[in-house]
Amino acid sequence: MTPMPELPANARPRWPYVLGCGLAMGSADVVPGVSGGTMAFILGVYGQLLEAVAGFDFKLLALLRRGLGGDAGAWGAAAARVHLGFLVPLVSGLLAAVLLLVRPITWMYANQPVVLFAFFFGLIVGSILLIARHAHWGGSGLMAMTAGVVGALLLVTRVPVTMPHDPLTIFWSGAVAIMAMILPGVSGAFLLLVLGQYQHVMEAVKTLDLGTLVPFAAGCLVGLAVFVRLLRWLLLRWHGQTVALLVGFMAGSLWKIWPFRVVLESTVNEKGKFIVLRDALAPPPSGGALALVLLMMGVGVALVAGLERLQERAGGAEMGS
Repeated sequence: MTPMPELPANARPRWPYVLGCGLAMGSADVVPGVSGGTMAFILGVYGQLLEAVAGFDFKLLALLRRGLGGDAGAWGAAAARVHLGFLVPLVSGLLAAVLLLVRPITWMYANQPVVLFAFFFGLIVGSILLIARHAHWGGSGLMAMTAGVVGALLLVTRVPVTMPHDPLTIFWSGAVAIMAMILPGVSGAFLLLVLGQYQHVMEAVKTLDLGTLVPFAAGCLVGLAVFVRLLRWLLLRWHGQTVALLVGFMAGSLWKIWPFRVVLESTVNEKGKFIVLRDALAPPPSGGALALVLLMMGVGVALVAGLERLQERAGGAEMGS
């Protein structure tokens, strides 16, 4: 069985590369419909990311207690357990991308959605072509992919609901969203949109509203602690079938990323912002608009291919150093 695209264990990427991976993940996670997990997958750091997050457990707490009790070696063991040298630049890049790009990307989402989604459509198509090579394509793999397509379509065709913005709702919304963000092809930002929390959370990021960000971050931590272990177990036990399931998720998510849409039902929220409740696919136009869309899709596919080459070069450079 072909393994998931991953940098070799003896060739872990150096921090500038990991920082760039974090920037790519954060940029993707800001947009409803695009998954930061996809970026981690095609950049070859997905497996190490799962290992690092899975290290946050009771054994880590025991190591930290020993460190506080004066055992200096426990600090090094704790850092190694969570791959701290990997996590720090990755999370730094992710947070930097969210803080730097939340305004321009949300502006593009509101004002130039066709161009933005054409680019991300190409990204996801390129990612599917890359990741599908590592899936199991027997009967069980095809069933898993079909389940992924159906599951993604059920998610992305849901009508955004109106939910309160109290701390408890924000907490569990964060837990649900982070589980999607870690999956290639499933957008946590889109699930926030479905739950009626996307605009609220994005405004909180812009204004650094701790009343929203603290419960949201706590929900993300709890969701990660629970879900990553399940996903890691699935990849270890049924690797090819799980990758096929993820490919299905990504293929199903293309419905939401198709840049040409017609709005069937909409509303305006309490802040005066236009919210699409229900839309449908529309055929592409002809002429210059179609040429621009095809160009942006091609740029997205080319970027994925370039990122794969960057991953291969990073692995080769590490093994040669």
